[in-house]
Amino acid sequence: MRVIEVRAASLDDEQWLTALDLRVWAPDVTPGPPRSAETRFFARAEPKDVFIAMRRSESAGYVALGHPTALAANRHVLQITGLAVDPDCQRQGVGRRLVAAAVAEASRRGAIRLTLHVLGANEAARSLYADSGFHIEGILRGEFRLNGAYVDDVLMARAVPEPGGA
Repeated sequence: MRVIEVRAASLDDEQWLTALDLRVWAPDVTPGPPRSAETRFFARAEPKDVFIAMRRSESAGYVALGHPTALAANRHVLQITGLAVDPDCQRQGVGRRLVAAAVAEASRRGAIRLTLHVLGANEAARSLYADSGFHIEGILRGEFRLNGAYVDDVLMARAVPEPGGA
């Protein structure tokens, strides 16, 4: 069994996070254009909202959390705003461990819901999220046009257990 630890990110991780985003970007998993190597990772997320999976003392992936809006009325909701696993570490439990860490962190922060968006065609990610307790709450049909095809944007969510709960 491979042990996968998750730790909070620090500013020292920024170069690795940026490089991983560049390495995993593909039009079938993200509707946005690829980021440039000059784009600072922490320009879009704060280190306190990013968690890094470590496998054998090596960084293997990350998950980022945020609020879906700036409204006080939905402070009880957190959103997975990014998840990436190094291609050399995929299908080894890293993504599953990162999602579990996001759920635990959402609970620690007092959230009662955790949401995310995933492209309809990204079957691997949708399966991971479903296996992690997420359910489809909505589908924006044909929301994106990628590589000449219309692609759905799928909203998934799950309840967050109270701290110390199951």
